[in-house]
Amino acid sequence: MALATLRGAERTGTSPAPAMEDPGARTAEGSPTPEELASARTTVARLKAAYPSVDAATVEATVEAAYDAFRQARVRQYVPILAERRSRKALAAAIGSNPGHGGERALSAGDREGASSDVR
Repeated sequence: MALATLRGAERTGTSPAPAMEDPGARTAEGSPTPEELASARTTVARLKAAYPSVDAATVEATVEAAYDAFRQARVRQYVPILAERRSRKALAAAIGSNPGHGGERALSAGDREGASSDVR
């Protein structure tokens, strides 16, 4: 997923990929669906708010890398939440904390073990 893709087609001058009949299906050559692009943009916005001390480009690159890690996943339904969890974990490690605001809870030891074994 290209960094410009996370910013939205309306800002880059390119048109989004056409929607396919199956909303969970990937578009040609493994490119993300419009739903995944929207989810990635939402994730970037949430993480920018959660980690205001982290540069916006770093947040975008972290989310992009997390989505790319699931590029070959056959089941697409859980990719957005898995990518967000992976991004949060990476950003928290980078700044040395884990913000637990907005109703979110800090990860317990058991949660951290489960989060590190993301299903592909």
